[in-house]
Formats: sequence, C-alpha cells, structure tokens
Amino acid sequence: MYASSNIARGGFQADQAAFVAALDQAHARAFHSYFTQYVLIDGEGGYIAVDEGDYDALPKAMLDRVVDTVPSKLSDEF
Repeated sequence: MYASSNIARGGFQADQAAFVAALDQAHARAFHSYFTQYVLIDGEGGYIAVDEGDYDALPKAMLDRVVDTVPSKLSDEF
C-alpha cells in the first residue's frame, strides 16, 4: 500500500472506517475499469474513491489529496 503525508494531515479526525470503505470501493471498481482508482482524503477528514477516467488526468488539487491508488484490472492487451 502506498501511503503519503496526506494521511498525517487527517490526524485523529481521520475516520479509519471511511478509509477502509473507500479502499474497498476502489478495489471493487478496479475490476471493471480501464483506469486507475484513487483514494483521496476529503476536507472533513474522510475519504472518497475516484476513477481517473472521470477526470482524465487528475487536476493538481485532487492529486495533492491522493492517499492510495489501485491499478485497473481490465486490459485490452491479450
């Protein structure tokens, strides 16, 4: 797992259950996507999962909030 300094920013307000839920959602979405899934810290100490395909390349403001990544599982190369 990749962890960044963004985790420390959440401090004690960071909700571990929300992180695990967002990570589980990212893993589930990765099986059905060609794009990398990202877990981001939100402004309230929680976490969200986003799909790189929803935003093309992630904007800098979102990239600074990345806590974990899950690579896509689909591939057209066989």
